[in-house]
Amino acid sequence: MTKRSMQPTAWNRRLLASTRGRILALLRDEHRTVNELAVALHLTDNAVRAHLLSLERDGLIQERGTRAGRRKPHVTYALTTEAEHVFPKAYGLLLDYFVATIATRLTPQALRASMREVGRKLAGPHLDRTKGRKRNERLKVALELLKELGGSSKFEKSGGKQFIYGPHGCPLAAVTANHPEACLIVESLLSELIGVTARKCCEYGQTPRCCFELGH
Repeated sequence: MTKRSMQPTAWNRRLLASTRGRILALLRDEHRTVNELAVALHLTDNAVRAHLLSLERDGLIQERGTRAGRRKPHVTYALTTEAEHVFPKAYGLLLDYFVATIATRLTPQALRASMREVGRKLAGPHLDRTKGRKRNERLKVALELLKELGGSSKFEKSGGKQFIYGPHGCPLAAVTANHPEACLIVESLLSELIGVTARKCCEYGQTPRCCFELGH
C-alpha cells in the first residue's frame, strides 16, 4: 500500500473540497487541457497552471497526449494511478483482504462464481429502478450506481459494439491489481441492471482501465 493511500479521510475531504480537488474530479472524468479546465472552473489559464504544477509535483496528475488547437496542439492532463487513492472507494482495503482470504479456500472456478454472486446481490436492491425501463434508462441507472460506489464510467459505441469504460475510476481499484477476478463483481452487476450480458475487457498493469462490452 502506498503512503498516500494511508492518508486520513479528513485529508481527502479537505483536498476534494478545494480547487485542486475540483481539478482532480474533472480529470477523473476525462483528460482535459488547461483551457478546458479554466472554462469549467471559471479561472484564468495561469491560475489553472499553478494548480496543475502543484498537483503534478505531488504525483497526482501527469501530461497525457495533446489535442489540436487553433495555433498549436494543447497538452492534455490526466490522473496518475496514485491519484485514485484520493477518491472514496467501496471499502477497497477490506475487500482486498477478504478476496485474498477466500481465494485460499476456494477453487478458481468457485472464486469466480462467488464474485458474480456478489455482483448479483449488489444489484438486487436497485432492480426496481430498472424494471420496465428502456435499455438506455437501465444503462443510466447502472452508470449512476457505479459512480455512487466510487467509480467513474461512461458509455461508448465503437465498431458496432457497446462498451462501458472506467478510464480513471474503478470502484474496486484497491482490489483488482492483486485480484483481477474481482472485476466479475462489476460484470455481474452490469448484466443484472442493464439486462444484457456484460463481459469484462479490462486492462491491467501500470495504467489499469475498466472495460465492459455489452451484449445486444
